[in-house]
Amino acid sequence: MGIHVIKMPDLGEGIAEVEVVAWHVQPGDVVKEDQVLADVMTDKATVEIPSPVAGTITSLGGAIGQSLAVGAELIRLEVDGAGNLKDKGAPRAGQEPVTAAAAAAPAEEVAEPQLEAVAANEASGSASAPVSAPASRPAPVSRSAPLLRAEGDKPLAAPAVRQRAWDLGVELQFVAGSGPAGRITHADLDAHVAGHRGGAANGGPDERYAEQHGEHATQVIGLRRKIAEKMQEAKRNIPHFTYVEEVDVTELEALRLQLNARYGAERGKLTLLPLLMRAVVLALREFPMMSARYDDEHNLLTTYDAAHIGIAAQTDNGLMVPVVRHAESRDPWSSAAEIARLADAARNGKATRDELTGSTITITSLGALGGIVTTPVINRPEVAIVGVNRIVDRPVIRDGAMVARKMMNLSSSFDHRVIDGMVAAQFVQAIRGYLEFPATLFVE
Repeated sequence: MGIHVIKMPDLGEGIAEVEVVAWHVQPGDVVKEDQVLADVMTDKATVEIPSPVAGTITSLGGAIGQSLAVGAELIRLEVDGAGNLKDKGAPRAGQEPVTAAAAAAPAEEVAEPQLEAVAANEASGSASAPVSAPASRPAPVSRSAPLLRAEGDKPLAAPAVRQRAWDLGVELQFVAGSGPAGRITHADLDAHVAGHRGGAANGGPDERYAEQHGEHATQVIGLRRKIAEKMQEAKRNIPHFTYVEEVDVTELEALRLQLNARYGAERGKLTLLPLLMRAVVLALREFPMMSARYDDEHNLLTTYDAAHIGIAAQTDNGLMVPVVRHAESRDPWSSAAEIARLADAARNGKATRDELTGSTITITSLGALGGIVTTPVINRPEVAIVGVNRIVDRPVIRDGAMVARKMMNLSSSFDHRVIDGMVAAQFVQAIRGYLEFPATLFVE
């Protein structure tokens, strides 16, 4: 028997380190060749790490949420034969192998302190008292059977509860206590007051107005942490300015419905997004500096003839930006099909790194959720992002008469280091022109 050490592979594109976001194995597990061992997060995507050999896991190289450098020990296996490590089972210098219990420790450390927050605060009489994690988790106190004390027994309550009762004019003698030994808590006091104000429909205490004292801590790891880092970098490094313009999309919507009625069965239904993409592509021909990436470390602005349009998409794991490559070469139906494919891959966690990188300008839309104005954050190192707001029917004066029109706002942000305000406004006006006269989307 020998020891085989699997090191963090080089994933390319200058990646120096990755974050461990999931372990699919634990020490003692027997794995087969090509079996997935772990998921690691790069700057853009989650990558599965398979096992090159069969063997038995002896130790893991890091906890979930920990960053590992390329070339660092990822996992250690006991294998048939000599293996690739002579010193069997020896840990790396200055580092102990991480066992399954140790790998799970961070999650427990985050979750444990919040369990007794309410009880600790009630006992001390202060909602702001610090909470310490107990050595072991005590049995939960049942609140299903509040206790009423015998006549003459002094009610037990923290000073803060007594003060609240005094302020509310409530005699604690008549308040049922659900804490240890019948101690009266803030929740008991709330339930008593609510019950005497009419209570719930069944005559019980009305919990709708009960005070809440819980705290819930969640460790920010994986994609959520990458999103946070990228947003922070974008706001720290880019002087954003946002330009909002109102667009009349009445004719565009009429055209879209007509195209769907005529070609929807054979080509697929069109949403607004593919038509907006086409308008952006045509506007980029007039303003090529918008399809660009700015290297602020070297003061280098690179513009692209191609329009690689990122589409900001919300997934269960967080915000992702799949890229429709060469949008300039696609008609609206081709764009719609590619958007649907990429969105499905992103939602299912199957989008590759290539599908999530390389955009030169981004479109983001919260229109389906409402809102009339947004201030989108630029997808660094790009220099522009176009935001779509909802379409609403509004009264508009046309030829001296008030008519109902379908109106939509475009909220677009720009990097003021390289894009002047007038140029940004002209770019948005160009997009507006194509959308308000949609026949021009198909005229070269």
